[in-house]
Amino acid sequence: MHANLLRLSVVVAMMATAPSTFANVITDWDQKALAVVAPMASLGGTSPYMAQRMMGMVHAAMFDAVNSIDRQYRPYVAQLPADPGTSKEAAAAAAAAAVLTTIDAKTADEMKVALATYLASIPDGLAKWSGVRLGEAAAAKIVAARANDGCDAPDVYRPRTTPGVYVPTPITISSMWPDMKPFALTRGSQFRPGPPISLDSKEWATDYNELREYGGQTSAKRTPEQTEIARFWLVGPPVAYHPFVRSLVTAKQMSVVDGARFMALVAIGLNDAIIAVLDAKYHYNFWRPITAIRNGDLDGNPATDREATWQPISNTPMHPEYPCSHCIQSGTVAAVVEAVLGSMDIPETAMTSPTAPGVTRRWTNMTAYTEEVANARIWAGFHYRFSTRVGTEMGLEIGEHVVRNVMQPALTAAPQQQLLPQGMIPAAR
Repeated sequence: MHANLLRLSVVVAMMATAPSTFANVITDWDQKALAVVAPMASLGGTSPYMAQRMMGMVHAAMFDAVNSIDRQYRPYVAQLPADPGTSKEAAAAAAAAAVLTTIDAKTADEMKVALATYLASIPDGLAKWSGVRLGEAAAAKIVAARANDGCDAPDVYRPRTTPGVYVPTPITISSMWPDMKPFALTRGSQFRPGPPISLDSKEWATDYNELREYGGQTSAKRTPEQTEIARFWLVGPPVAYHPFVRSLVTAKQMSVVDGARFMALVAIGLNDAIIAVLDAKYHYNFWRPITAIRNGDLDGNPATDREATWQPISNTPMHPEYPCSHCIQSGTVAAVVEAVLGSMDIPETAMTSPTAPGVTRRWTNMTAYTEEVANARIWAGFHYRFSTRVGTEMGLEIGEHVVRNVMQPALTAAPQQQLLPQGMIPAAR
């Protein structure tokens, strides 16, 4: 029952104002995949990060499948033999379905039915069935590349305490991910920022008090619209970002291969953003606002007052505070959008959220988009202003790195390198 309700909420979250008359196999299967992985992002699932990992694999497989036919870009993992007449629609659908079948037996059965239904709209013939075989082969390459990547390593987080002193006992989220194999980065710590600001600084007092006054559950200073925005962005990845990017594919009427590349860049960029932010979070282990504000008399700063009963809008995510995860993710999306579309300005794009029923948010510029996400995390009571600033900057760097290093246009590679798997291209690129 819970999974079915969650899937319904995902469908609501994916509504957008972009024209529905244009769609392609990439957007179709992004939507299908998002509904399938939604239970992984629920409180009863493994974590939203595991859901985003699966979305990254789905989009990498679809890209390598259709790019093997089109050959406009360097492959992510492998360039597979394919006739130019092979059906891109069959290849992408089969690739996505094949990756999703690896979740569990029930999902495998569902995907067989979904794929058969989708393929029924494609005329029978060599092009169709060659596409299916190509998609399955591309998926197998991606699944093999991500096997044993460390995503399911045991949780070894060590709570910091003194002998005999109680600390809250919930299990932290994805404490093993800093050591997970990235999709495009060389290591999780590649973009690790400097440490949080000093607790005795003026900036700490300023950010602390802004958070205490605007991020509290019963804040008298936060406006109704700010509360609405805070609740809107309580949704996590991949639901928080994939509908937005899918709407841009539709609005820009991207071809199958261009849409596949764009969404794959975002999907794997989000994964690396998560790996990188968890590396920094667990490295610095900085306290969350609910901890800091309830201990405001212990930070050594005379300008921070303790508030014994302070609560944020919702339950604080179970990992350290610094830097802001949503800010890194939105910054990564913004950098990919700017690189692919050539501007931070975008067609008006709208999205709803399962955590703010009835609310629609609209954007025409990616800077405004990232600023909204950053403010939302302050108004929700989860992150300090300095942490959101560092997070957004870090995300922009990660997104730029991803676009520069994977799935580049084929003409930018030396002729002898064009058909090599991405991982075989010399590192000094």
